[in-house]
Amino acid sequence: MSMLDCPASGKGCSSGDVPSQTGGAAREKKTIVMKFGGTSVGDLDRIRHVAQRVKKERERGHRVAVVVSAMAGVTNTMVGYCQDLDPQAPATEYDAVVASGEQVTSGLLAIALNALGIPARSFQGWQVPLRTDGAHGCACIESVEGDAVLRTLDQGLVPVMAGFQGIGPDGRISTLGRGGSDTSAVALAAAIQADQCDIYTDVDGVYTTDPRIVRQARKLATITYEEMLELASGGAKVLQTRSVGLAMREKVRVRVLSSFEEEAGDEGSGTTGTIVVDEDENVEKKLVAGIAYSRDEAKITLRRLPDEPGIAYAIFSALAEQGLNVDMIVQSIGLDGTTNLTFTVAKADAAAACAMLEELHPHLRYDGIEASHNVAKISVVGVGMRANTGVAATMFRTLADKGINIQVISTSEIKISVLIDAAYTELAMRALHTAYGLDGDQEVGVQG
Repeated sequence: MSMLDCPASGKGCSSGDVPSQTGGAAREKKTIVMKFGGTSVGDLDRIRHVAQRVKKERERGHRVAVVVSAMAGVTNTMVGYCQDLDPQAPATEYDAVVASGEQVTSGLLAIALNALGIPARSFQGWQVPLRTDGAHGCACIESVEGDAVLRTLDQGLVPVMAGFQGIGPDGRISTLGRGGSDTSAVALAAAIQADQCDIYTDVDGVYTTDPRIVRQARKLATITYEEMLELASGGAKVLQTRSVGLAMREKVRVRVLSSFEEEAGDEGSGTTGTIVVDEDENVEKKLVAGIAYSRDEAKITLRRLPDEPGIAYAIFSALAEQGLNVDMIVQSIGLDGTTNLTFTVAKADAAAACAMLEELHPHLRYDGIEASHNVAKISVVGVGMRANTGVAATMFRTLADKGINIQVISTSEIKISVLIDAAYTELAMRALHTAYGLDGDQEVGVQG
């Protein structure tokens, strides 16, 4: 069984692990997976519009498989029903309820396509099947058996798969967590060896930063998998992080584009939006590709913690056992046998993290614990950082010139993140966007 989507396993499947296309003769038509998010299928008129999109792609001679999310707001309604009945509802039953939205959408879109004369049939996750581990509510995809979908394509039908859901080892419906339909689409594209996976959403591509904050933000024609992954983990909402990681491992060509804008040209595919590609295919060649932000951060500081071996392990292993993800970490130089340790967690996890650390106080022997929710993480991302110096200095100088204090710093090979007071988020974003030469009214780069 191939491990398609399991970050904890550290594995990705090789090209040999993905089910190969059956049917003998070499494929002549382009195979495209089209994924439509909740806003794209928000009501019946929008579902009809999506059906027209699919019809146009078919008229271009392409074979099309579709993955859909639930209609906008439906999943939240289902979650609310579960919580109203029992805040501690069994995870298996919770998944059975919240997965129902995608089932409805897949059936409705199949109906709409058939009404247009496009033969189509719906698939639920268990019918593909899309197999997951047993972590109900946030399951990882272990394998996708694409033969049934390929047979449907070979018969001239459009398969419409419900995203966000699969089947666990217990034979029960499982769900992939928020944004899981993106991951479903990439996994299906890998399994059927599709030429491209188009993610339709309410934005027309990936921008250098959030255009709602920075008016001069520019749409990118291409971006690398690594850059997109770092931007997504830094707070950009365009693509779900796990879907990008899976696309990078499986070399799935992903395009992000809007459901609400018409494509340019007769060919359609590849003429609009932003394409996520390997670094050697990227034509942007910018030092910094984009700037992301997240206000979903909480900073926790342990004061005067014993400065001795094993303390950090005790803290972070306990957090990991509770399923609490830690992002940025900084430890001060020890004085008088003690040190201060600061780290960040998701804002929603802060209370649980603090409660757990207080339980460990007799063992950890720290003097005090402080939690701050009034922080924001700003991340500057670009593969050009590998070969160029001064990126960090530009960031720090720009923030200093605006009187913005840096609380925590974290770096990777192609990303620099800082934690600042949340009140300065928009000021920092605009200043950094200008400092790195990203301002402008025209699209960056040339389509690849």
